[in-house]
Amino acid sequence: MMPGIIRKLDSVKKNLGQIYLHSSIHDSVPFGVLLAIVGGFLDAYTFITRDGVFANAQTGNIVLLGVYAAQGDWGQALVHLPPLLAFVIGVFVTEVFKHLSGKFFILDWKQLALIFESIILFIIGFIPQTAPDIIVTVIISFVASIQVCSFSKLVDSPYSTTMSTGNLRSATQAAYQGIFQKDHLAAIRSIRYFTIIISFISGGFIGGLITFMFGIKSIFFTVFLLVFCVLLLNIERAKTTSEATVKNPINHQ
Repeated sequence: MMPGIIRKLDSVKKNLGQIYLHSSIHDSVPFGVLLAIVGGFLDAYTFITRDGVFANAQTGNIVLLGVYAAQGDWGQALVHLPPLLAFVIGVFVTEVFKHLSGKFFILDWKQLALIFESIILFIIGFIPQTAPDIIVTVIISFVASIQVCSFSKLVDSPYSTTMSTGNLRSATQAAYQGIFQKDHLAAIRSIRYFTIIISFISGGFIGGLITFMFGIKSIFFTVFLLVFCVLLLNIERAKTTSEATVKNPINHQ
């Protein structure tokens, strides 16, 4: 009986290892969980504090831009243009961060992206409730763009930490392959995706609770999470440098 139990425990450990398998911390499931919580939190934050707006995803803005343009209401149509432009600018800024990697003492562009995002969200916490909603929603659209472009791989699969439609599709497809085609790796991918989706929902739940209690200042919670992510990247870099020094002591003298 004991050998059978031991084999089952070994199998569980192996499966858990595959679920959380990663080549670096920024591609790992735990790191993705933290970023997904931030993504869900930001959507809840803007929805509660900024008149029911979801600033992370741009599909709604694109649709409304087209709808109002079709009605000839160009004033309302143009209202939905700034968040789209902010998202596009965020993509460009992310590419600039990538280009700066290795220059000006910047060793990790992903770390730079997180620091930049943290600073912007910290500033948002001081924008008063009376300020026009468009200011905050545009800035968060910009921030969401940087996050989704900087962290787009979960272990070995593409994903998003600021929206869930694509994740839900991928999770369901992988679940089908795992259940009906007996694809073990697809089943593992499905678990990863559903973990991120649940984390995004949790972020929305936490965001709702904290925002109702603390209002616009609640966004500081996301700053705390992002700073923690920066620390994780620092720890990984220090560990990698230490291991490289041990393996090649001559090259690091």
